[in-house]
Amino acid sequence: MRVMGQYARMADLDWELRESGPADAECTVLLLPGGMCSARSYAEVMAEPALAGTRLVAVTLPGQAGAPPPDDYSLESYALLVTELATKVGADVIVGFSMGACVAVEMVTSGTFAGPIVLLGVSLSSKDEPAFFRGLVHLTRVVGSLPCAVLAKGASSMVKRTPLPAERQGELREDFGKCVPRDEMHSLREYVDWLHRDERRAERLCGADVPTWIVHAEKGDGGLTEDERTTLAACPHTNLVTIPGHVFFLPNEAPARIADVVVEAIGAVRSVG
Repeated sequence: MRVMGQYARMADLDWELRESGPADAECTVLLLPGGMCSARSYAEVMAEPALAGTRLVAVTLPGQAGAPPPDDYSLESYALLVTELATKVGADVIVGFSMGACVAVEMVTSGTFAGPIVLLGVSLSSKDEPAFFRGLVHLTRVVGSLPCAVLAKGASSMVKRTPLPAERQGELREDFGKCVPRDEMHSLREYVDWLHRDERRAERLCGADVPTWIVHAEKGDGGLTEDERTTLAACPHTNLVTIPGHVFFLPNEAPARIADVVVEAIGAVRSVG
């Protein structure tokens, strides 16, 4: 795997990237991690044999896992920043996990990206996230960034429950430890505000007319409301995928199934080309 620390400076930000696969591959996939996660959170997916011939570029989102923060933490701003990066790396497909998936949603619904997208554990409205999580984020308006440190420690402890090797668990926990509570406070507030605005995102996502795969586990990673699921199930270019069992860290715990879905998304690029 080729590892690149500061790939380029765009919009006054240094982007931490990890890249694998042939540099001249037919298709390039941009991988967006969730909040508090770094580019290396996609290591398991990037190691899947099914994607060996694909150029994969994983990026740490600004302000996450200790990465340089952006001036504007809104998801709309993140979408513009990532659109610029996607153009720079020549991305044909975007894969996003959790917050990274929401950035991908904002990109396609705002019309800044038209390629296929794969959304892992995505939330489209506030009802898709646990009340406990929303409550902690709301609490930051009263006590500052302390709840973000609690969230980071909680996520780190959940890593211990995964079937990953101890060394790999240590890497993921290290990333959570790099999180700057103040940066996380700003990004999580904006994330929750984005969810609260709702704006009938399931309908807008369908209306974007972009091949879309939405992946959730049966338990553990949140989900969609019944209305959202019904809307997206009826959408001709949207595919709903359910991974059996209790899974929270989808890219780490179900990499083979996710790689298969990414291969399907790559197929959509080729069919158009």
